[in-house]
Amino acid sequence: MTLADAEQQEPTELPPPRTRTAASLARQRRRAALARFWRGYRAHRAGLIGLGGLAVIALVAVAAPLLVGDHVRSVTAATGAPLAAPSPRYPLGTDQFGRSLLGLLVWGARVSLTVGLLAAALSVAIGTLVGVVAGHFGGVLSTVVMRVTDWFLVMPTLVLAIVLATVMSRSVWTVIIAIGVTSWPTTARLVRAQTIAVESRPYIERARALGGGHRHVMTRHVLPNVMPLVLAQTTLGISAAILTEATLAFLGLGDPTVVSWGGMLQDAREAGAVSSGHWWYLAPPGIAIAVVALAFTLCGRAVESVLNPRLGVGR
Repeated sequence: MTLADAEQQEPTELPPPRTRTAASLARQRRRAALARFWRGYRAHRAGLIGLGGLAVIALVAVAAPLLVGDHVRSVTAATGAPLAAPSPRYPLGTDQFGRSLLGLLVWGARVSLTVGLLAAALSVAIGTLVGVVAGHFGGVLSTVVMRVTDWFLVMPTLVLAIVLATVMSRSVWTVIIAIGVTSWPTTARLVRAQTIAVESRPYIERARALGGGHRHVMTRHVLPNVMPLVLAQTTLGISAAILTEATLAFLGLGDPTVVSWGGMLQDAREAGAVSSGHWWYLAPPGIAIAVVALAFTLCGRAVESVLNPRLGVGR
């Protein structure tokens, strides 16, 4: 090819640069935010300990049918001596029916964790909705809503939960609803304060000037900014929900057909384990409740510290 032929040849067009859609940019920002969050969370040793403990407990709860089998919950299938002390065959002893307390403890983790997670999620969902609506609209609506919130706040949560669990049918869902609808006021107060702070920022005024309505402002601007607070409140509320579930079950207001840690304590009390000195019946479920509550609290404090470093939560 001569130089003249090369000059006459049309130049090769370069491919257009690949455009990045808004969805891909949003996914990239979320991945970067999660990476930053994990780097900050890893710096909290106590939070890692709590997360590791919860991972082990959750794995044991999920694998309960494989680890101990379903027959361990049956009274008719029990083969051990009633209230037997710990032994190689029964590492944690037996209950008054001769069932293995280790197997019951593993099965009880499923109910306790489920109730704690769902009850905390329901409580935070109600509190977030009430807080965002009250903080966004203000005026008479905010005043009325917050007075109702104050009424729930000053009433003892456990007393309200006991009343609801008493008038409703005895089931796991009753316990979840009783805990969820009585423990949301603290979240509502926090979310309302955060909503008011967010809506005072200039970009909210620009969004309204461009035609953004109430739904757009609350879902696209306010809610994403209060979600870190909601996440931290959820992790802290799970431990309280687990303790409340154990208390309701201990008072005989839980579902008698399922095995939970609080129900095990109730059975131990009815069997006279306290007066007869059968410590192996009382200690395992009590320690399990304390360990799970502590693990969720450690995780919640770590999450709260990462999302709001000004709190200065110890590492």
